[in-house]
Amino acid sequence: MERAVVRCVPWESKLTISFILDGSQKHMLRDQTEELGKVLARISKNAVKGQGKAKKSKKNKAAQAEDGEPVVRLYYNGDQVAEDAFNSDAWQDGAVLHVGDSQYKVERNPPSFTVAELPRSVLAGFPVCPQLAIEFGELKHCVFTWYRESAPNAESEGREDCWQEAGGERVFTPSNSDIGLKLKLKCIPGDGAKQGVENELVTVGAVEAGPGTCTFDNRHMYTSKITDDSTVRVVSYNILADVYAQTELSKTVLYPYCAPYALELDYRQNLIKKELSGYNADIVCLQEVDKGVFTDSLSPALDAFDMDGVFKIKDKQHEGLATYFRRSKFKLVSQHDIMLSEALLSDPLHSELLDKISANPNLKEKVVQRSTILQVTVLESLTVPSKKLCVANTHLYWHPKGGNVRLVQMAVALRHLSQVTSEVHPGAPLLFSGDFNSMPSSGVFQLLSQGSLPEDHPDWASGGPEEQCPPLALVNPFRLVSACGEPAYTNYVGGFHGCLDYILVDANAMRVEQVIPLPSHQEVSTHQGLPSVAHPSDHISLVCDLRWN
Repeated sequence: MERAVVRCVPWESKLTISFILDGSQKHMLRDQTEELGKVLARISKNAVKGQGKAKKSKKNKAAQAEDGEPVVRLYYNGDQVAEDAFNSDAWQDGAVLHVGDSQYKVERNPPSFTVAELPRSVLAGFPVCPQLAIEFGELKHCVFTWYRESAPNAESEGREDCWQEAGGERVFTPSNSDIGLKLKLKCIPGDGAKQGVENELVTVGAVEAGPGTCTFDNRHMYTSKITDDSTVRVVSYNILADVYAQTELSKTVLYPYCAPYALELDYRQNLIKKELSGYNADIVCLQEVDKGVFTDSLSPALDAFDMDGVFKIKDKQHEGLATYFRRSKFKLVSQHDIMLSEALLSDPLHSELLDKISANPNLKEKVVQRSTILQVTVLESLTVPSKKLCVANTHLYWHPKGGNVRLVQMAVALRHLSQVTSEVHPGAPLLFSGDFNSMPSSGVFQLLSQGSLPEDHPDWASGGPEEQCPPLALVNPFRLVSACGEPAYTNYVGGFHGCLDYILVDANAMRVEQVIPLPSHQEVSTHQGLPSVAHPSDHISLVCDLRWN
């Protein structure tokens, strides 16, 4: 018996009825309060159109009305459904639709994919993660079957047996032997009790050769297993937003050594997804995340590896911050994101700092113009609910002479985080990651690592005399240590290299168990600088294992 799929939810005024009639897919959108008889009449007329001028056989005459139109009826539990019944009541799961001699079993709200797509770029040795969204089901109950072409162009040439089964997991990693072949995925949505209509996806192009050895391959040897419940693996990574990678400045001045194809988003996303999945992290803090990348690429990929994520976009920009966490170890409790400049102006918590900054309008204006955000995510351990963790993620102002602005931004961030960990979630230890655009010799790092900053620190004068503010000493209420120390560099481009990224941890609550070694200098400099064909960003990720005290 054929299927007739009906989607009917109480919060929408319409329902949809989908089925195949005379070889043609029909998709009907009708009012839920419409009488059933009107829909059946429409189906009957559609059937006549499909038959065209073909003569009706004697076999069909019993299922035809006197005017030649096929008899269309809906039955439920063997009884004909009244034609004056509302659509919302008539189309029940298990009902049977009769269209002439044809019968369709009604499936009301079966598991269905609302999104099902494969990535445009597929590289040998790199995981292919389909973008999937499901309705009335769960991805863990879906059935996946991967196929590879039996020979190059076999699919386009319409050869028989052009597909060979290749895998049965949600994520498939093609090998070098698949280069030149397209991939196909058959995915059946499910909810544990029943299955929906199968979707069939084919890659746009064939599998291409990967770059060979990447800068992160050796690092994965240290992270091949997921950590135990007493350990938390953390990653912080500026992944280079596409809006910055594709500028003329980036192509000709910042990264002229990088092959143009290696700056393309599809190519870099292959590398980023493989790198992140190979770390088996529990918490991942990302900076420079394009909105589309979060929704369409990273989240579908990391979801397949047991990770949920939250995103905060910068005001009037296309990129922002993302924090992911392993859902088998943590659950999201609350979020306390702020725009630092907005908080400075409007939150009484920062009134004293605002008064000081306001003494110099030039400095105040420079701080207020920045759209820098602080993403704050409070997580709770699933094994020990009393253990909470306040995860902060930020990307501070970038300008080399902006040390004074970064100090103000950090002062706002620390005050806000102090309130979250003392008033909203008392006792929750702080994990603070990000691209601080600050070297270890900077005032920002001194404030974070030593607990205070004197009013005469040279960074207050970094913007010149016109941006000088009154003497201002800062205090850090947290006892933080840099989990990965002070690497020689975390950013390596043609004209600059230095340590700008950090993972800071509350020393009272957690200790560092393992720091995953950064790529060797030879690996980083093989292609002159970053990004490259073997590395997707101009930054290097920081990875460490932390253990609860």
